[in-house]
Amino acid sequence: MLICNAIICDIHGNRQEDVRIENGVITQIGSNLTDDESIDASGCYLIPGLVDTNVRLKDLQLNGKNLETLSREALSGGVSTVVLSGEMVGRVDNEITLEFVKKHQMHDGGAKIECAISALSEEGNLTNIALLLKKGGKALYTKTISDYNLIMRMAQYLKMSNKPLYYLAQDKSLSESGVMSDGKIATSLGLPGIPAISEVVHIAAMIEIAREYEITIVFKSVTEPRSVELIAQARREGVKVECEVALHHLVHSDEACRGFDTDAKINPPLVSDLKRKKLIEALQRGDITSLSALHQPNSDVYKDITFNDASYGTTSIGEYLPLCYTYLVKTGIIDMPTLSRLTSYAPAVDAGIDIPKIEVGQRANMILFNPNESFSVGHHHSLYKNETLAGRVTMAVQGDEITRF
Repeated sequence: MLICNAIICDIHGNRQEDVRIENGVITQIGSNLTDDESIDASGCYLIPGLVDTNVRLKDLQLNGKNLETLSREALSGGVSTVVLSGEMVGRVDNEITLEFVKKHQMHDGGAKIECAISALSEEGNLTNIALLLKKGGKALYTKTISDYNLIMRMAQYLKMSNKPLYYLAQDKSLSESGVMSDGKIATSLGLPGIPAISEVVHIAAMIEIAREYEITIVFKSVTEPRSVELIAQARREGVKVECEVALHHLVHSDEACRGFDTDAKINPPLVSDLKRKKLIEALQRGDITSLSALHQPNSDVYKDITFNDASYGTTSIGEYLPLCYTYLVKTGIIDMPTLSRLTSYAPAVDAGIDIPKIEVGQRANMILFNPNESFSVGHHHSLYKNETLAGRVTMAVQGDEITRF
């Protein structure tokens, strides 16, 4: 098969060339190639498959149906590999659950599913970290833990396995009663807020853990500009820490919560517009190292209720690439090669999985994206419902499997 006239876009830049794929492998890249089976991709981007390492299942329920649905939704949004968060009901904290995920990780016309393992069991004890990472867990996941003896033991296991820690900095004692970011909007709505210090203080502490034990920590869904500054400074000092930000926190502010819109109730919560703009500046400086769709869909029964009682989360992975293109690329905030680095290269490196590359000899893992099409987001529990997005994923090539949308 030959994909002709596409704009190949990756971390190396943009160039218009033809790509030949044989038996699922890229065998030739060049100009004016010919083949009996060819696809004219004029005006379209051909990019490495996106990788999202912060994905949750519907209602946080781990089952075969949810895994299959997620897999197909992800690929339609340009994501060829997802890494499940350790935050699930039926958490991955034992061999049986891990094997279940691995058994359901491949679906026709869908993304490959990997998973992070939970650092703690339901009872609050350390899981069999060494075994689960050896058996296929891509990272260790935890929210803030106040017991630093546990954290140091986790760090020792991670150093031995050379795997990253996915860390969501959120002080339970400060965030448990809050439902959105502390500030003017929360006050005007009469809703309890979560203070910024809930995140910042724990990121500062965990940076020192990373420094002391020389482990990699990927801070997940960072929302506070001060947190980004701390992580960037530590990176300059040689500490192995990475800063992931969810797309939502770059696009929407806590103003979206007005009217008690439960689709804007996400975790971590949306921040003020001033902080949102500072996050965009950090993105342009290169202080943010990866992005996520922060996909966490919920059933109507958990969303069509009061804001206080509604579950956190929004559906977004099925529109991920168009969302990124519409709000980050088309607006001139970043360019397509930078987007590829943030959404494909960097998260793949963090997870230690095969990096999607459009190079001769590589297994095909590519997305064809038409920036000239548009569509309206129809899902009634999306933060972007009824918004018109620019661009559409038209095809995915994964090895010898071709999926058209």
